[in-house]
Parts: sequence; C-alpha cells; structure tokens
Amino acid sequence: MARIPPSVAAVRQAVRRAVPPGLVLVACSGGADSLALAAAARFVASSARPSSAGSGSVGSGSVGSGSVGLVTVDHGLQPGSDRRALDVATWAREAGFAPVEVATVSVAGLPGGPEAAARTARYDALSAVAARVGAAAVLLGHTRDDQAETVLLALARGAGPRGLAGMPRRRGIFVRPLLDVGRADTRKACAALGLVPWEDPHNSDPAFARSRVRGGALPALVDALGPAVVANLARSAEQIAADSAALDAIAERAYSSDTLDVSDLSGMMRAIRTRVLHGWAKSLGCSGSALSHRHVEALDALVTGWHGQGAVHLPGGIRVARVRGQLVRVPD
Repeated sequence: MARIPPSVAAVRQAVRRAVPPGLVLVACSGGADSLALAAAARFVASSARPSSAGSGSVGSGSVGSGSVGLVTVDHGLQPGSDRRALDVATWAREAGFAPVEVATVSVAGLPGGPEAAARTARYDALSAVAARVGAAAVLLGHTRDDQAETVLLALARGAGPRGLAGMPRRRGIFVRPLLDVGRADTRKACAALGLVPWEDPHNSDPAFARSRVRGGALPALVDALGPAVVANLARSAEQIAADSAALDAIAERAYSSDTLDVSDLSGMMRAIRTRVLHGWAKSLGCSGSALSHRHVEALDALVTGWHGQGAVHLPGGIRVARVRGQLVRVPD
C-alpha cells in the first residue's frame, strides 16, 4: 500500500481529532488551506465505519459516512468571484460532498473596513446555511500560521488578553481543526492530492494589515528568531486563551444584577474587575465587537478614579453613571 504523504496525514489527523459527529460543512474558498481541509474532511467521512450497534453513528471526533457538505462564499469583491465560487462548488459535487452551497453576500453598509465587513458577511452566511441544513459544525481552514499572524496583529493593536488569545478552536458552530497544522503542510497536501488551489490576490495586497504581516513582519521574525517562532506564537495564544477563560469564569460569578456595587468592585483585582465591567456592559446590550478597551477603562475610572465625572457613553447608546455608590444604567 502506498505511503500517505506526511502533509496529507497531518491534515487528516487534525480533522479526526477536532470534528464532531453529525453533518459538518466545510467553508471552502478554494485556497490551499480550505481545499486541503475539505479533502481531509471528505476522506474522514468516507472512511468512517458504522458503530457496532449498527446505527451508522460514529464516535466523538469522527464524521459519519456521507455527512460532510461544503459552502463557498462569493463576496463579490473581485472580478470573476462568481466563476471561482461555481468552480469550487462543481469540484465539491464531483468529489461527493453533500450538500454543496454557494452563498452570495454583499458587504455594502456593513461596519468596519473591507476585511471586517467581508468577515461579518461571510460568517453570517455560513451560520445561515448551517442552520438551514442542520449542520453540527462549520469547519474553517485557519492554520497555525494564521494564528501567529493574529497574535502579532493583536500585539500591534494593544488588544490585551482577548486579542492575544487568538482564534478559538471552537466557538459556537465554528470549528478550526488546522490550528496545529502549518500553511506549508496544507500546500504540500494539495500538491500530493493533485488539487490546484486558488491564490487570493488579497492575501498579498499590502493594503491589508494581515497581508503585510504575512508577507513582511512574520517572515522577518522567522529570519531573526528561527522557524519555531510561528509555533511558539500559536502556542502562546492557546495558553493565554486558557488563562483568560479561567479569569472570565471568575468574573462571571461576580455580578448578577443590573447594577454593580462600587465597594465590591474596588476590592477586586484589576484583571477580575475589568472583566466584570466588560461582561456587565455586554449584559446591558453592548455589542462585544464594539466594546473597546477605552470603554472599559472609562467604566473602571468610575470605580478607581471617581471625581464626580458624568456618565460613560457605551456602544448602542447605553449610558452608565455612578449613583450613590453603584454603577447603574441611566436614561438618555
């Protein structure tokens, strides 16, 4: 029997470890990362065997036979993007994926820059398709290199622990099986399998911050510190994520009402207090993506730097003031 190339084996093993039972969808742009992920998911699905009970189910970490579909999103941001999406869908149907969906989205009017708007539209579309077909998970092709880039961008933006924690392996229905797999391996896997990936021109466009990190900053770090820096950055993200999750859990137990007592807050360690304030603001209706460091700092100043200042304005038109020793939401 022919030996499986190490790159192909690495991607398949990552999929086996991460993917839950039931119908899963692969989000596939046609690039090397998502194409290698899709091929591995299809292989794992087709090679899975029914359990001894004969129910056709498989153990945790495997997908059942025939239970992998594919979604490709057309953002409409590049000439020929509709043709590219149709080509990916055609390949998927011929390879045995079911269902196969092309989701066409518009980024017009969405908040943030082009990257943020496209991401919002993409995730909304993937969530909608998953809900419609009853998928247990949507697989995303982010690799260890993507995670390292995310950490560097977070450092540059002063994002704090939440940003430095990088991309989670799972959030809701979204699963990232390849966070321990390098981008070089996905490219090698595609070559070994005879798959020709699409090269997204945005990935090398210096107009985008991530492209500059990918093409310049991260390679410079590798040159200066050695190739292990990529894995080390990704591992640091995982460690920070674990610590942040523990601190968040402690903070969640520290508030349970629409008001916060200043005397309770002032006795907390800063790492806990700021998390309490962040979580409380979200419970009032603030969008987590819009709630920034400066908003939390302003709330914290009501506790630790009180000198009679007025209400803090939070996203969504929410105002918070200190009233008789408590932080309360006040009307406009």
